Amino acid sequence: MKRSLAAGEGAYERIYTVVRRIPTGRVATYGEVAALAGLPGHARQVGYALHAVSDADGLPWHRVLNARGEVSPRSEPGMDGLQRQMLESEGVEFNRRGRLDFGRYGWRTARRTHDA
Repeated sequence: MKRSLAAGEGAYERIYTVVRRIPTGRVATYGEVAALAGLPGHARQVGYALHAVSDADGLPWHRVLNARGEVSPRSEPGMDGLQRQMLESEGVEFNRRGRLDFGRYGWRTARRTHDA
């Protein structure tokens, strides 16, 4: 059973707050989200939190990828393809190996590059 974001407090709510800040066409890793939520070293907890989200919540969960710049495999058939399709509809491009360039699409990486 998926839980509602309204029911989330504590760590999950901090994770959701960070994920809501990722802009269209940008991505972050599970580890980056964890660190920004005050949970360094808890990338898996980010995955669990995002898995608990329902579609009705409108959270841009698809903007969170693994550290290799890949869509992580899902237990639900087709969900990894859906995530990639959602990112591509935002202008994110993947190479032939299914990876993206964090220098180009990374949320925090892009900010540091533009702020310098």
